[in-house]
Amino acid sequence: MRKLRIAALLLAAALTSTPALAQDGNMAPEARPIYDRDQWLPKSVPTSDEVLRIPVPAGYNAPTGSFVLVGGRLFDGTGKPARPATIVVQGKTITAIINPGDKNWPADAVVYDVAGKTVMPGLIDLHTHLTFMSEDDLASVYTTSNMSGAESVMHGVRRMGIFLQAGITTMRDVGSHGDAPFVLKRLQAQGEIPGPRIFAAGQLITQTGGHGAIHAIGPGYPEINNSNLNSMVRVASGPDQWREAVRVQFAKGADLIKLASEYSQEEITAAVDEAHSLGLPVTVDSETQYIDMAIKAGIDSIEHPLPRSDAAIALMAKRGIASVPTFVPYRLVMRNSGGYFGSTSRRFELNEDSILEMGRKLRRAGVKMGIGLDLISDWPEHLPGAYINELESFEKIGFTKAEALVAATRTSAEIIKMGDRLGTIEVGKLADIIVVDGNPDEDFSAMRKVKTAFVNGRLMLQDGRLYKPAHEEVPLPAPK
Repeated sequence: MRKLRIAALLLAAALTSTPALAQDGNMAPEARPIYDRDQWLPKSVPTSDEVLRIPVPAGYNAPTGSFVLVGGRLFDGTGKPARPATIVVQGKTITAIINPGDKNWPADAVVYDVAGKTVMPGLIDLHTHLTFMSEDDLASVYTTSNMSGAESVMHGVRRMGIFLQAGITTMRDVGSHGDAPFVLKRLQAQGEIPGPRIFAAGQLITQTGGHGAIHAIGPGYPEINNSNLNSMVRVASGPDQWREAVRVQFAKGADLIKLASEYSQEEITAAVDEAHSLGLPVTVDSETQYIDMAIKAGIDSIEHPLPRSDAAIALMAKRGIASVPTFVPYRLVMRNSGGYFGSTSRRFELNEDSILEMGRKLRRAGVKMGIGLDLISDWPEHLPGAYINELESFEKIGFTKAEALVAATRTSAEIIKMGDRLGTIEVGKLADIIVVDGNPDEDFSAMRKVKTAFVNGRLMLQDGRLYKPAHEEVPLPAPK
């Protein structure tokens, strides 16, 4: 009897110390729901093409004129089979999808003959770090905290071109240096830089010594501290500092918030609560017990194929918490280094089988899954092959080719909270369109032949090369 009583006490203690997720999978999230951006604005009010939906004048940031894509095969990203169709765009908006042979479009429209090619929504990459250091930087004095703002922006400009040439028209930057991602976002939106549209998180938020801040103190590594405005990591300690870290990113212009383990339950709940109150979704790089904490807080999405319990996976599916599994960077780490070594936030086994098995579990449970590559350092050089490899990974875990492309377009747009404007080719959506020489829904390798890309109705890739309109001279003032 005494042994039974001790066993019962030990079990009670274990349950008390286990995250609430394991005790009660139906427990409501601790943080408030995300601010309802549509509650106070009627749909007749024009708003910016970003998560916060700020009121703007009619026609804001729309290019002039119209164009038509004729003779192609349309894969619209909705899940419907590809079909012959003509796409009409006016300004930045898809205004009509008409049958072949129909010529009901504006008389002054620019006509593109895309016969023999597939027209589809631009691809989305949900996990990028545009300003991450190159291999040369990592071998020198640079760290996550001491690269200059100018160098950060130049890294981003070059990588944006590489991503666009791979057919990626939208990228979610989940941690970059200082205000660089916001500068890049603004210049791209104005048509000054050819590249994908950007949804930026700003700085990665973690605790002292957390993921992204590990080994940041010591010889050769200047301490990451919040007085260094160009750091790509912001360290916070305690719920109040986590709230303040969220507010700082919001003030810079963040479209989402990115958190990383390690953290306490009180810290992540405060951060998610603050972000949601401002209307921003939150994603997290976490693992094991920290995923339980994130789910309990009310997180919106979870990055990477890292270990978690079956109960956590089931609750992700039930609550609509999305997964961005990022198979390819772990494959690169393991093939380049033999394993994921030296990180206190990766204290478990990772291998090529384990990451795919986690993906299969998420797929079987019905978790919403989008595409993200996490191509740090010089890894963008692997594009477009890296994106193709990620699509192939989705096929290995149970997606068809067409379903994987839907995950790369429509589903990924929904994860960004932009599914009403991006991710499919439908009337009323923004004209983020690529033209592929081949049938990517039948053969992923066709994605190596992206010939043309429009972002927000602007031609930014032509014949596979970055395109920017020629400068138009402004006449000097006439003499008085």
